Amino acid sequence: MPLPRFRFLHLSRSARLVLAILPALAGQPAAADDLPPGPGRHLVESLCSSCHGTAYIPRSGGFDSAAEWRALFETMIDLADPQADTIAAYLAGHFPAREERRPTLVSGSTQITIEEWQVPTLGQRPRDPVEAPDGSIWWTGMWASLVGRFDPGRGAMAEYRLPPAARPHSIVPDRDGSIWYTGNSNATIGRLDPATGRITEYPTQAGDPHTAVFHPNGKLYFTAQHAGMLGRLDPATGEVDEIETRRRPYGIKVGPEGRLWVAYNGTNAIGAMDPDTLEVTYFPIPDERTRIRRLDIASDGTIWYVNSSLGRIGRLDPESGETREWPSPSGPSSHPYSLAVIDDVVWYNESGMRPDALVRFDPATERFQSWVIPSGVGIIRNGWVTRDGDLLIHQSSSNRIGRVRIPPVVRAQ
Repeated sequence: MPLPRFRFLHLSRSARLVLAILPALAGQPAAADDLPPGPGRHLVESLCSSCHGTAYIPRSGGFDSAAEWRALFETMIDLADPQADTIAAYLAGHFPAREERRPTLVSGSTQITIEEWQVPTLGQRPRDPVEAPDGSIWWTGMWASLVGRFDPGRGAMAEYRLPPAARPHSIVPDRDGSIWYTGNSNATIGRLDPATGRITEYPTQAGDPHTAVFHPNGKLYFTAQHAGMLGRLDPATGEVDEIETRRRPYGIKVGPEGRLWVAYNGTNAIGAMDPDTLEVTYFPIPDERTRIRRLDIASDGTIWYVNSSLGRIGRLDPESGETREWPSPSGPSSHPYSLAVIDDVVWYNESGMRPDALVRFDPATERFQSWVIPSGVGIIRNGWVTRDGDLLIHQSSSNRIGRVRIPPVVRAQ
């Protein structure tokens, strides 16, 4: 493969500052001042904070029983029984279930099946599963700096180690089955050849490549949230082009007309990027408090998005620029996150709730229906629509990837 060639455009002083401080911040656990005293606190401080800050614990949905707490952290770390029992009792005694975070579920007639599989390496926080051309399911283990492969037919899993500093945020397969990942902590786009395990890295100017998507033109386009940049990689030449954009670009999708649609998690806008010039046209969302993590596109070109900060989902008409929004069933604090459009029906999750709730919204009837994720103590951060019209999901906190079997939509004639 040719050596990578780069063309960098406009890196601001603020972006350079972010890139300078990110390595210093990576991996630093939060202080344990928010943990109440009691038997087991020292173990929680010393063992739980080896992978993540203790602030995750009081922010969690909590459990009423030690058994539930233990079932969760055993997907993260392997402990001797006495230590596990002490930690579980401490957590159950001080962090019970928080009723205010339970989702408001809506019944309906659609019947789905949710399958989940625990991935091998504990505590890796799997995310962003995708389907490769051969039908295998791949995921990133961001905290363990790996990608994994699951063969649904045989039930077999394998994991591929990446450079330790890569910490991949998302992955996407190409036409020949290679797996491309965004090196969120080492400023690279990486390509894994599953047949040989070889890895090719392409450095980026942006310090934190985030989400990537392949365009029909064969090029890979990506966002970089903290750097505030968008990029394009040509696999044929290794050339990388990058531009500055508005704050915190997040999700990215290709529309039917070839434009790339970008969700912004730092301002109230959706962007449409020209794949050739990289010029971005911005569509403002009326409420300035709006923050958008993910979006997807219906068959008629309508853009559907999650208004994460306000607990809504919304629709953008790209022709008129008009928007309309609907409140999510669990209310303003539900924090919709991932979103996918399947058969012109919108599927998303309420990530602020525990358990994490999967929600279906049919634009034709404007009706909601929702279900709890079986291991729903994590967050679906990104979903993937399979060739069969199913939805791939994940629960990072419980170390699981999953698949939602979705029946086809039958419309009245």
